[in-house]
Amino acid sequence: MKMNRASDKTLLEKNVHSLGLNQIQRHVLLCADQTKPKCCSKQASLDSWDYLKTRLKQLKLDQPTQERPSCIFRTKANCLRVCASGPILVVYPDGVWYRNATPEVIERIIQEHLIGNKIVEDYAFLVHPLPESDQSPISDAAGAKRANRQSPPQITPEKIARVDQPKSPWRKIFQRFWKG
Repeated sequence: MKMNRASDKTLLEKNVHSLGLNQIQRHVLLCADQTKPKCCSKQASLDSWDYLKTRLKQLKLDQPTQERPSCIFRTKANCLRVCASGPILVVYPDGVWYRNATPEVIERIIQEHLIGNKIVEDYAFLVHPLPESDQSPISDAAGAKRANRQSPPQITPEKIARVDQPKSPWRKIFQRFWKG
C-alpha cells in the first residue's frame, strides 16, 4: 500500500501522540515468540510477554496520564541474542539486562525497578546504561530535517583506539581498514 507523504506524515504524527512516544521514560524489550527458541520455550516467552503487556496496562504505566506525564514503552523482540537463562528482558535507557524473566520476575522488575527505581539484583546480569546524549532531543519536523542533513559521527582509528577493550587481532584489521 503506497501512501502520499502528507498522509504518511499525518499517520506518523497521530501514532506518536496515541502511543506517547515523545513521553517515554523507559523502554522494556523482552525476548519472546522466538523463531528458533534457544533461551527458553516459546510458550514461556509468550506467557512473559502477555504478563508484561497486561500488567503495564493494569498499572496505567503504558500511556502518559495527567498525574504521570511519562510512560513505559514495551517491545517484543524475536531474539536479544543472549540465548541462555531466558526469557531475557532489558530496560533502557538504564541498560539493565535481566535473566529468567518469568511473570513472577517481571512483577518484581515492574515494582522494584520501573516503579521503585531499584535494580532487581537477584536477576540482573548486566548493567550498561546508555551514554548521555550531547544534543537535545529533536522535537519538531524542522529539527528532524536539520538532523537529517547533519553528517553522522565518523568512526576513526583514533576513536577505535580510545575504546577500552582488550587488544585483539581485529583491532589491527579495523585500523588498517579505516586508514583507507
